[in-house]
Amino acid sequence: MGGGAWSRGGRRMSPPCHTSALLLVFMALAVVGAEQSEERSCDVIGDESSESQMERALLKKLEPLSHMRFNVTVDKGKTENYVYHFRVCREVNSTLHDFGGLVQIDRQNGKTTVIGRINETQVFNGSDWIMLIYKGGDSYGRHCSGEKRRAVIMISCKRGVTASSFSIISEEREKEQECFYLFEMDSSVACPAENSHLSVGSILLITFVSLIAVYIIGGFLYQRLIVGAKGMEQIPHFAFWQDLGNLVADGCDFVCRSKPRNTPAAYRGVGDDQLGEESEERDDHLLPM
Repeated sequence: MGGGAWSRGGRRMSPPCHTSALLLVFMALAVVGAEQSEERSCDVIGDESSESQMERALLKKLEPLSHMRFNVTVDKGKTENYVYHFRVCREVNSTLHDFGGLVQIDRQNGKTTVIGRINETQVFNGSDWIMLIYKGGDSYGRHCSGEKRRAVIMISCKRGVTASSFSIISEEREKEQECFYLFEMDSSVACPAENSHLSVGSILLITFVSLIAVYIIGGFLYQRLIVGAKGMEQIPHFAFWQDLGNLVADGCDFVCRSKPRNTPAAYRGVGDDQLGEESEERDDHLLPM
């Protein structure tokens, strides 16, 4: 019998080599699909070896925003009616593989224009802001000498907010060169690290409270477990603390008293100074004759 084995129903069975080939094809397709599904991230302009540590640190700092999508609509009647879609270091539409990080969609005709691409990224920062620039967008028509579009996104510090207030500020297209679209948004990722250093007073206060806690807890355990004290006697140096009020009063009395302690106080009646001296002969008329 030539040409391979046959099944009972008369159908020809596939040889083992055909099955292996199909498995290899499926595996190759799965690998390609996995590579295509993996989203691309920002690629700083220039060779990878020329990227500075600052640029890498800033891109890492922006990672928490990469899973978010931002949209803003501009409606100026029939002249301008656009929707802008933006992602931080990710493609807006990963199925197109066009590296578009910020795109413009004309709501009247559905035309899509890439404003900036993530494979031509620049990033730098200040004390409380990060500037993200996407270059390499679609070319202008009759504006800006036909150069490629560029998106500039100013990310300002706002603590407690992951991301908010994405908006377009302006489009500069009246120049001959270096035209750009300017956007802004707020995010806590642009904020500097908070200074967590403690002052000298705070350190002393923490140390003092810690020592008191150790004294009370350690003394309590010693009195209870070693000495076998019960009730209030478990308080360390209970007799001292019980008599502390008297000791403080005695100290204050010793320091603040202005007269000798054992000198009796002399009191005079009210108005005695106004009565004057009594006359010795005032009662002479009462004596018997």
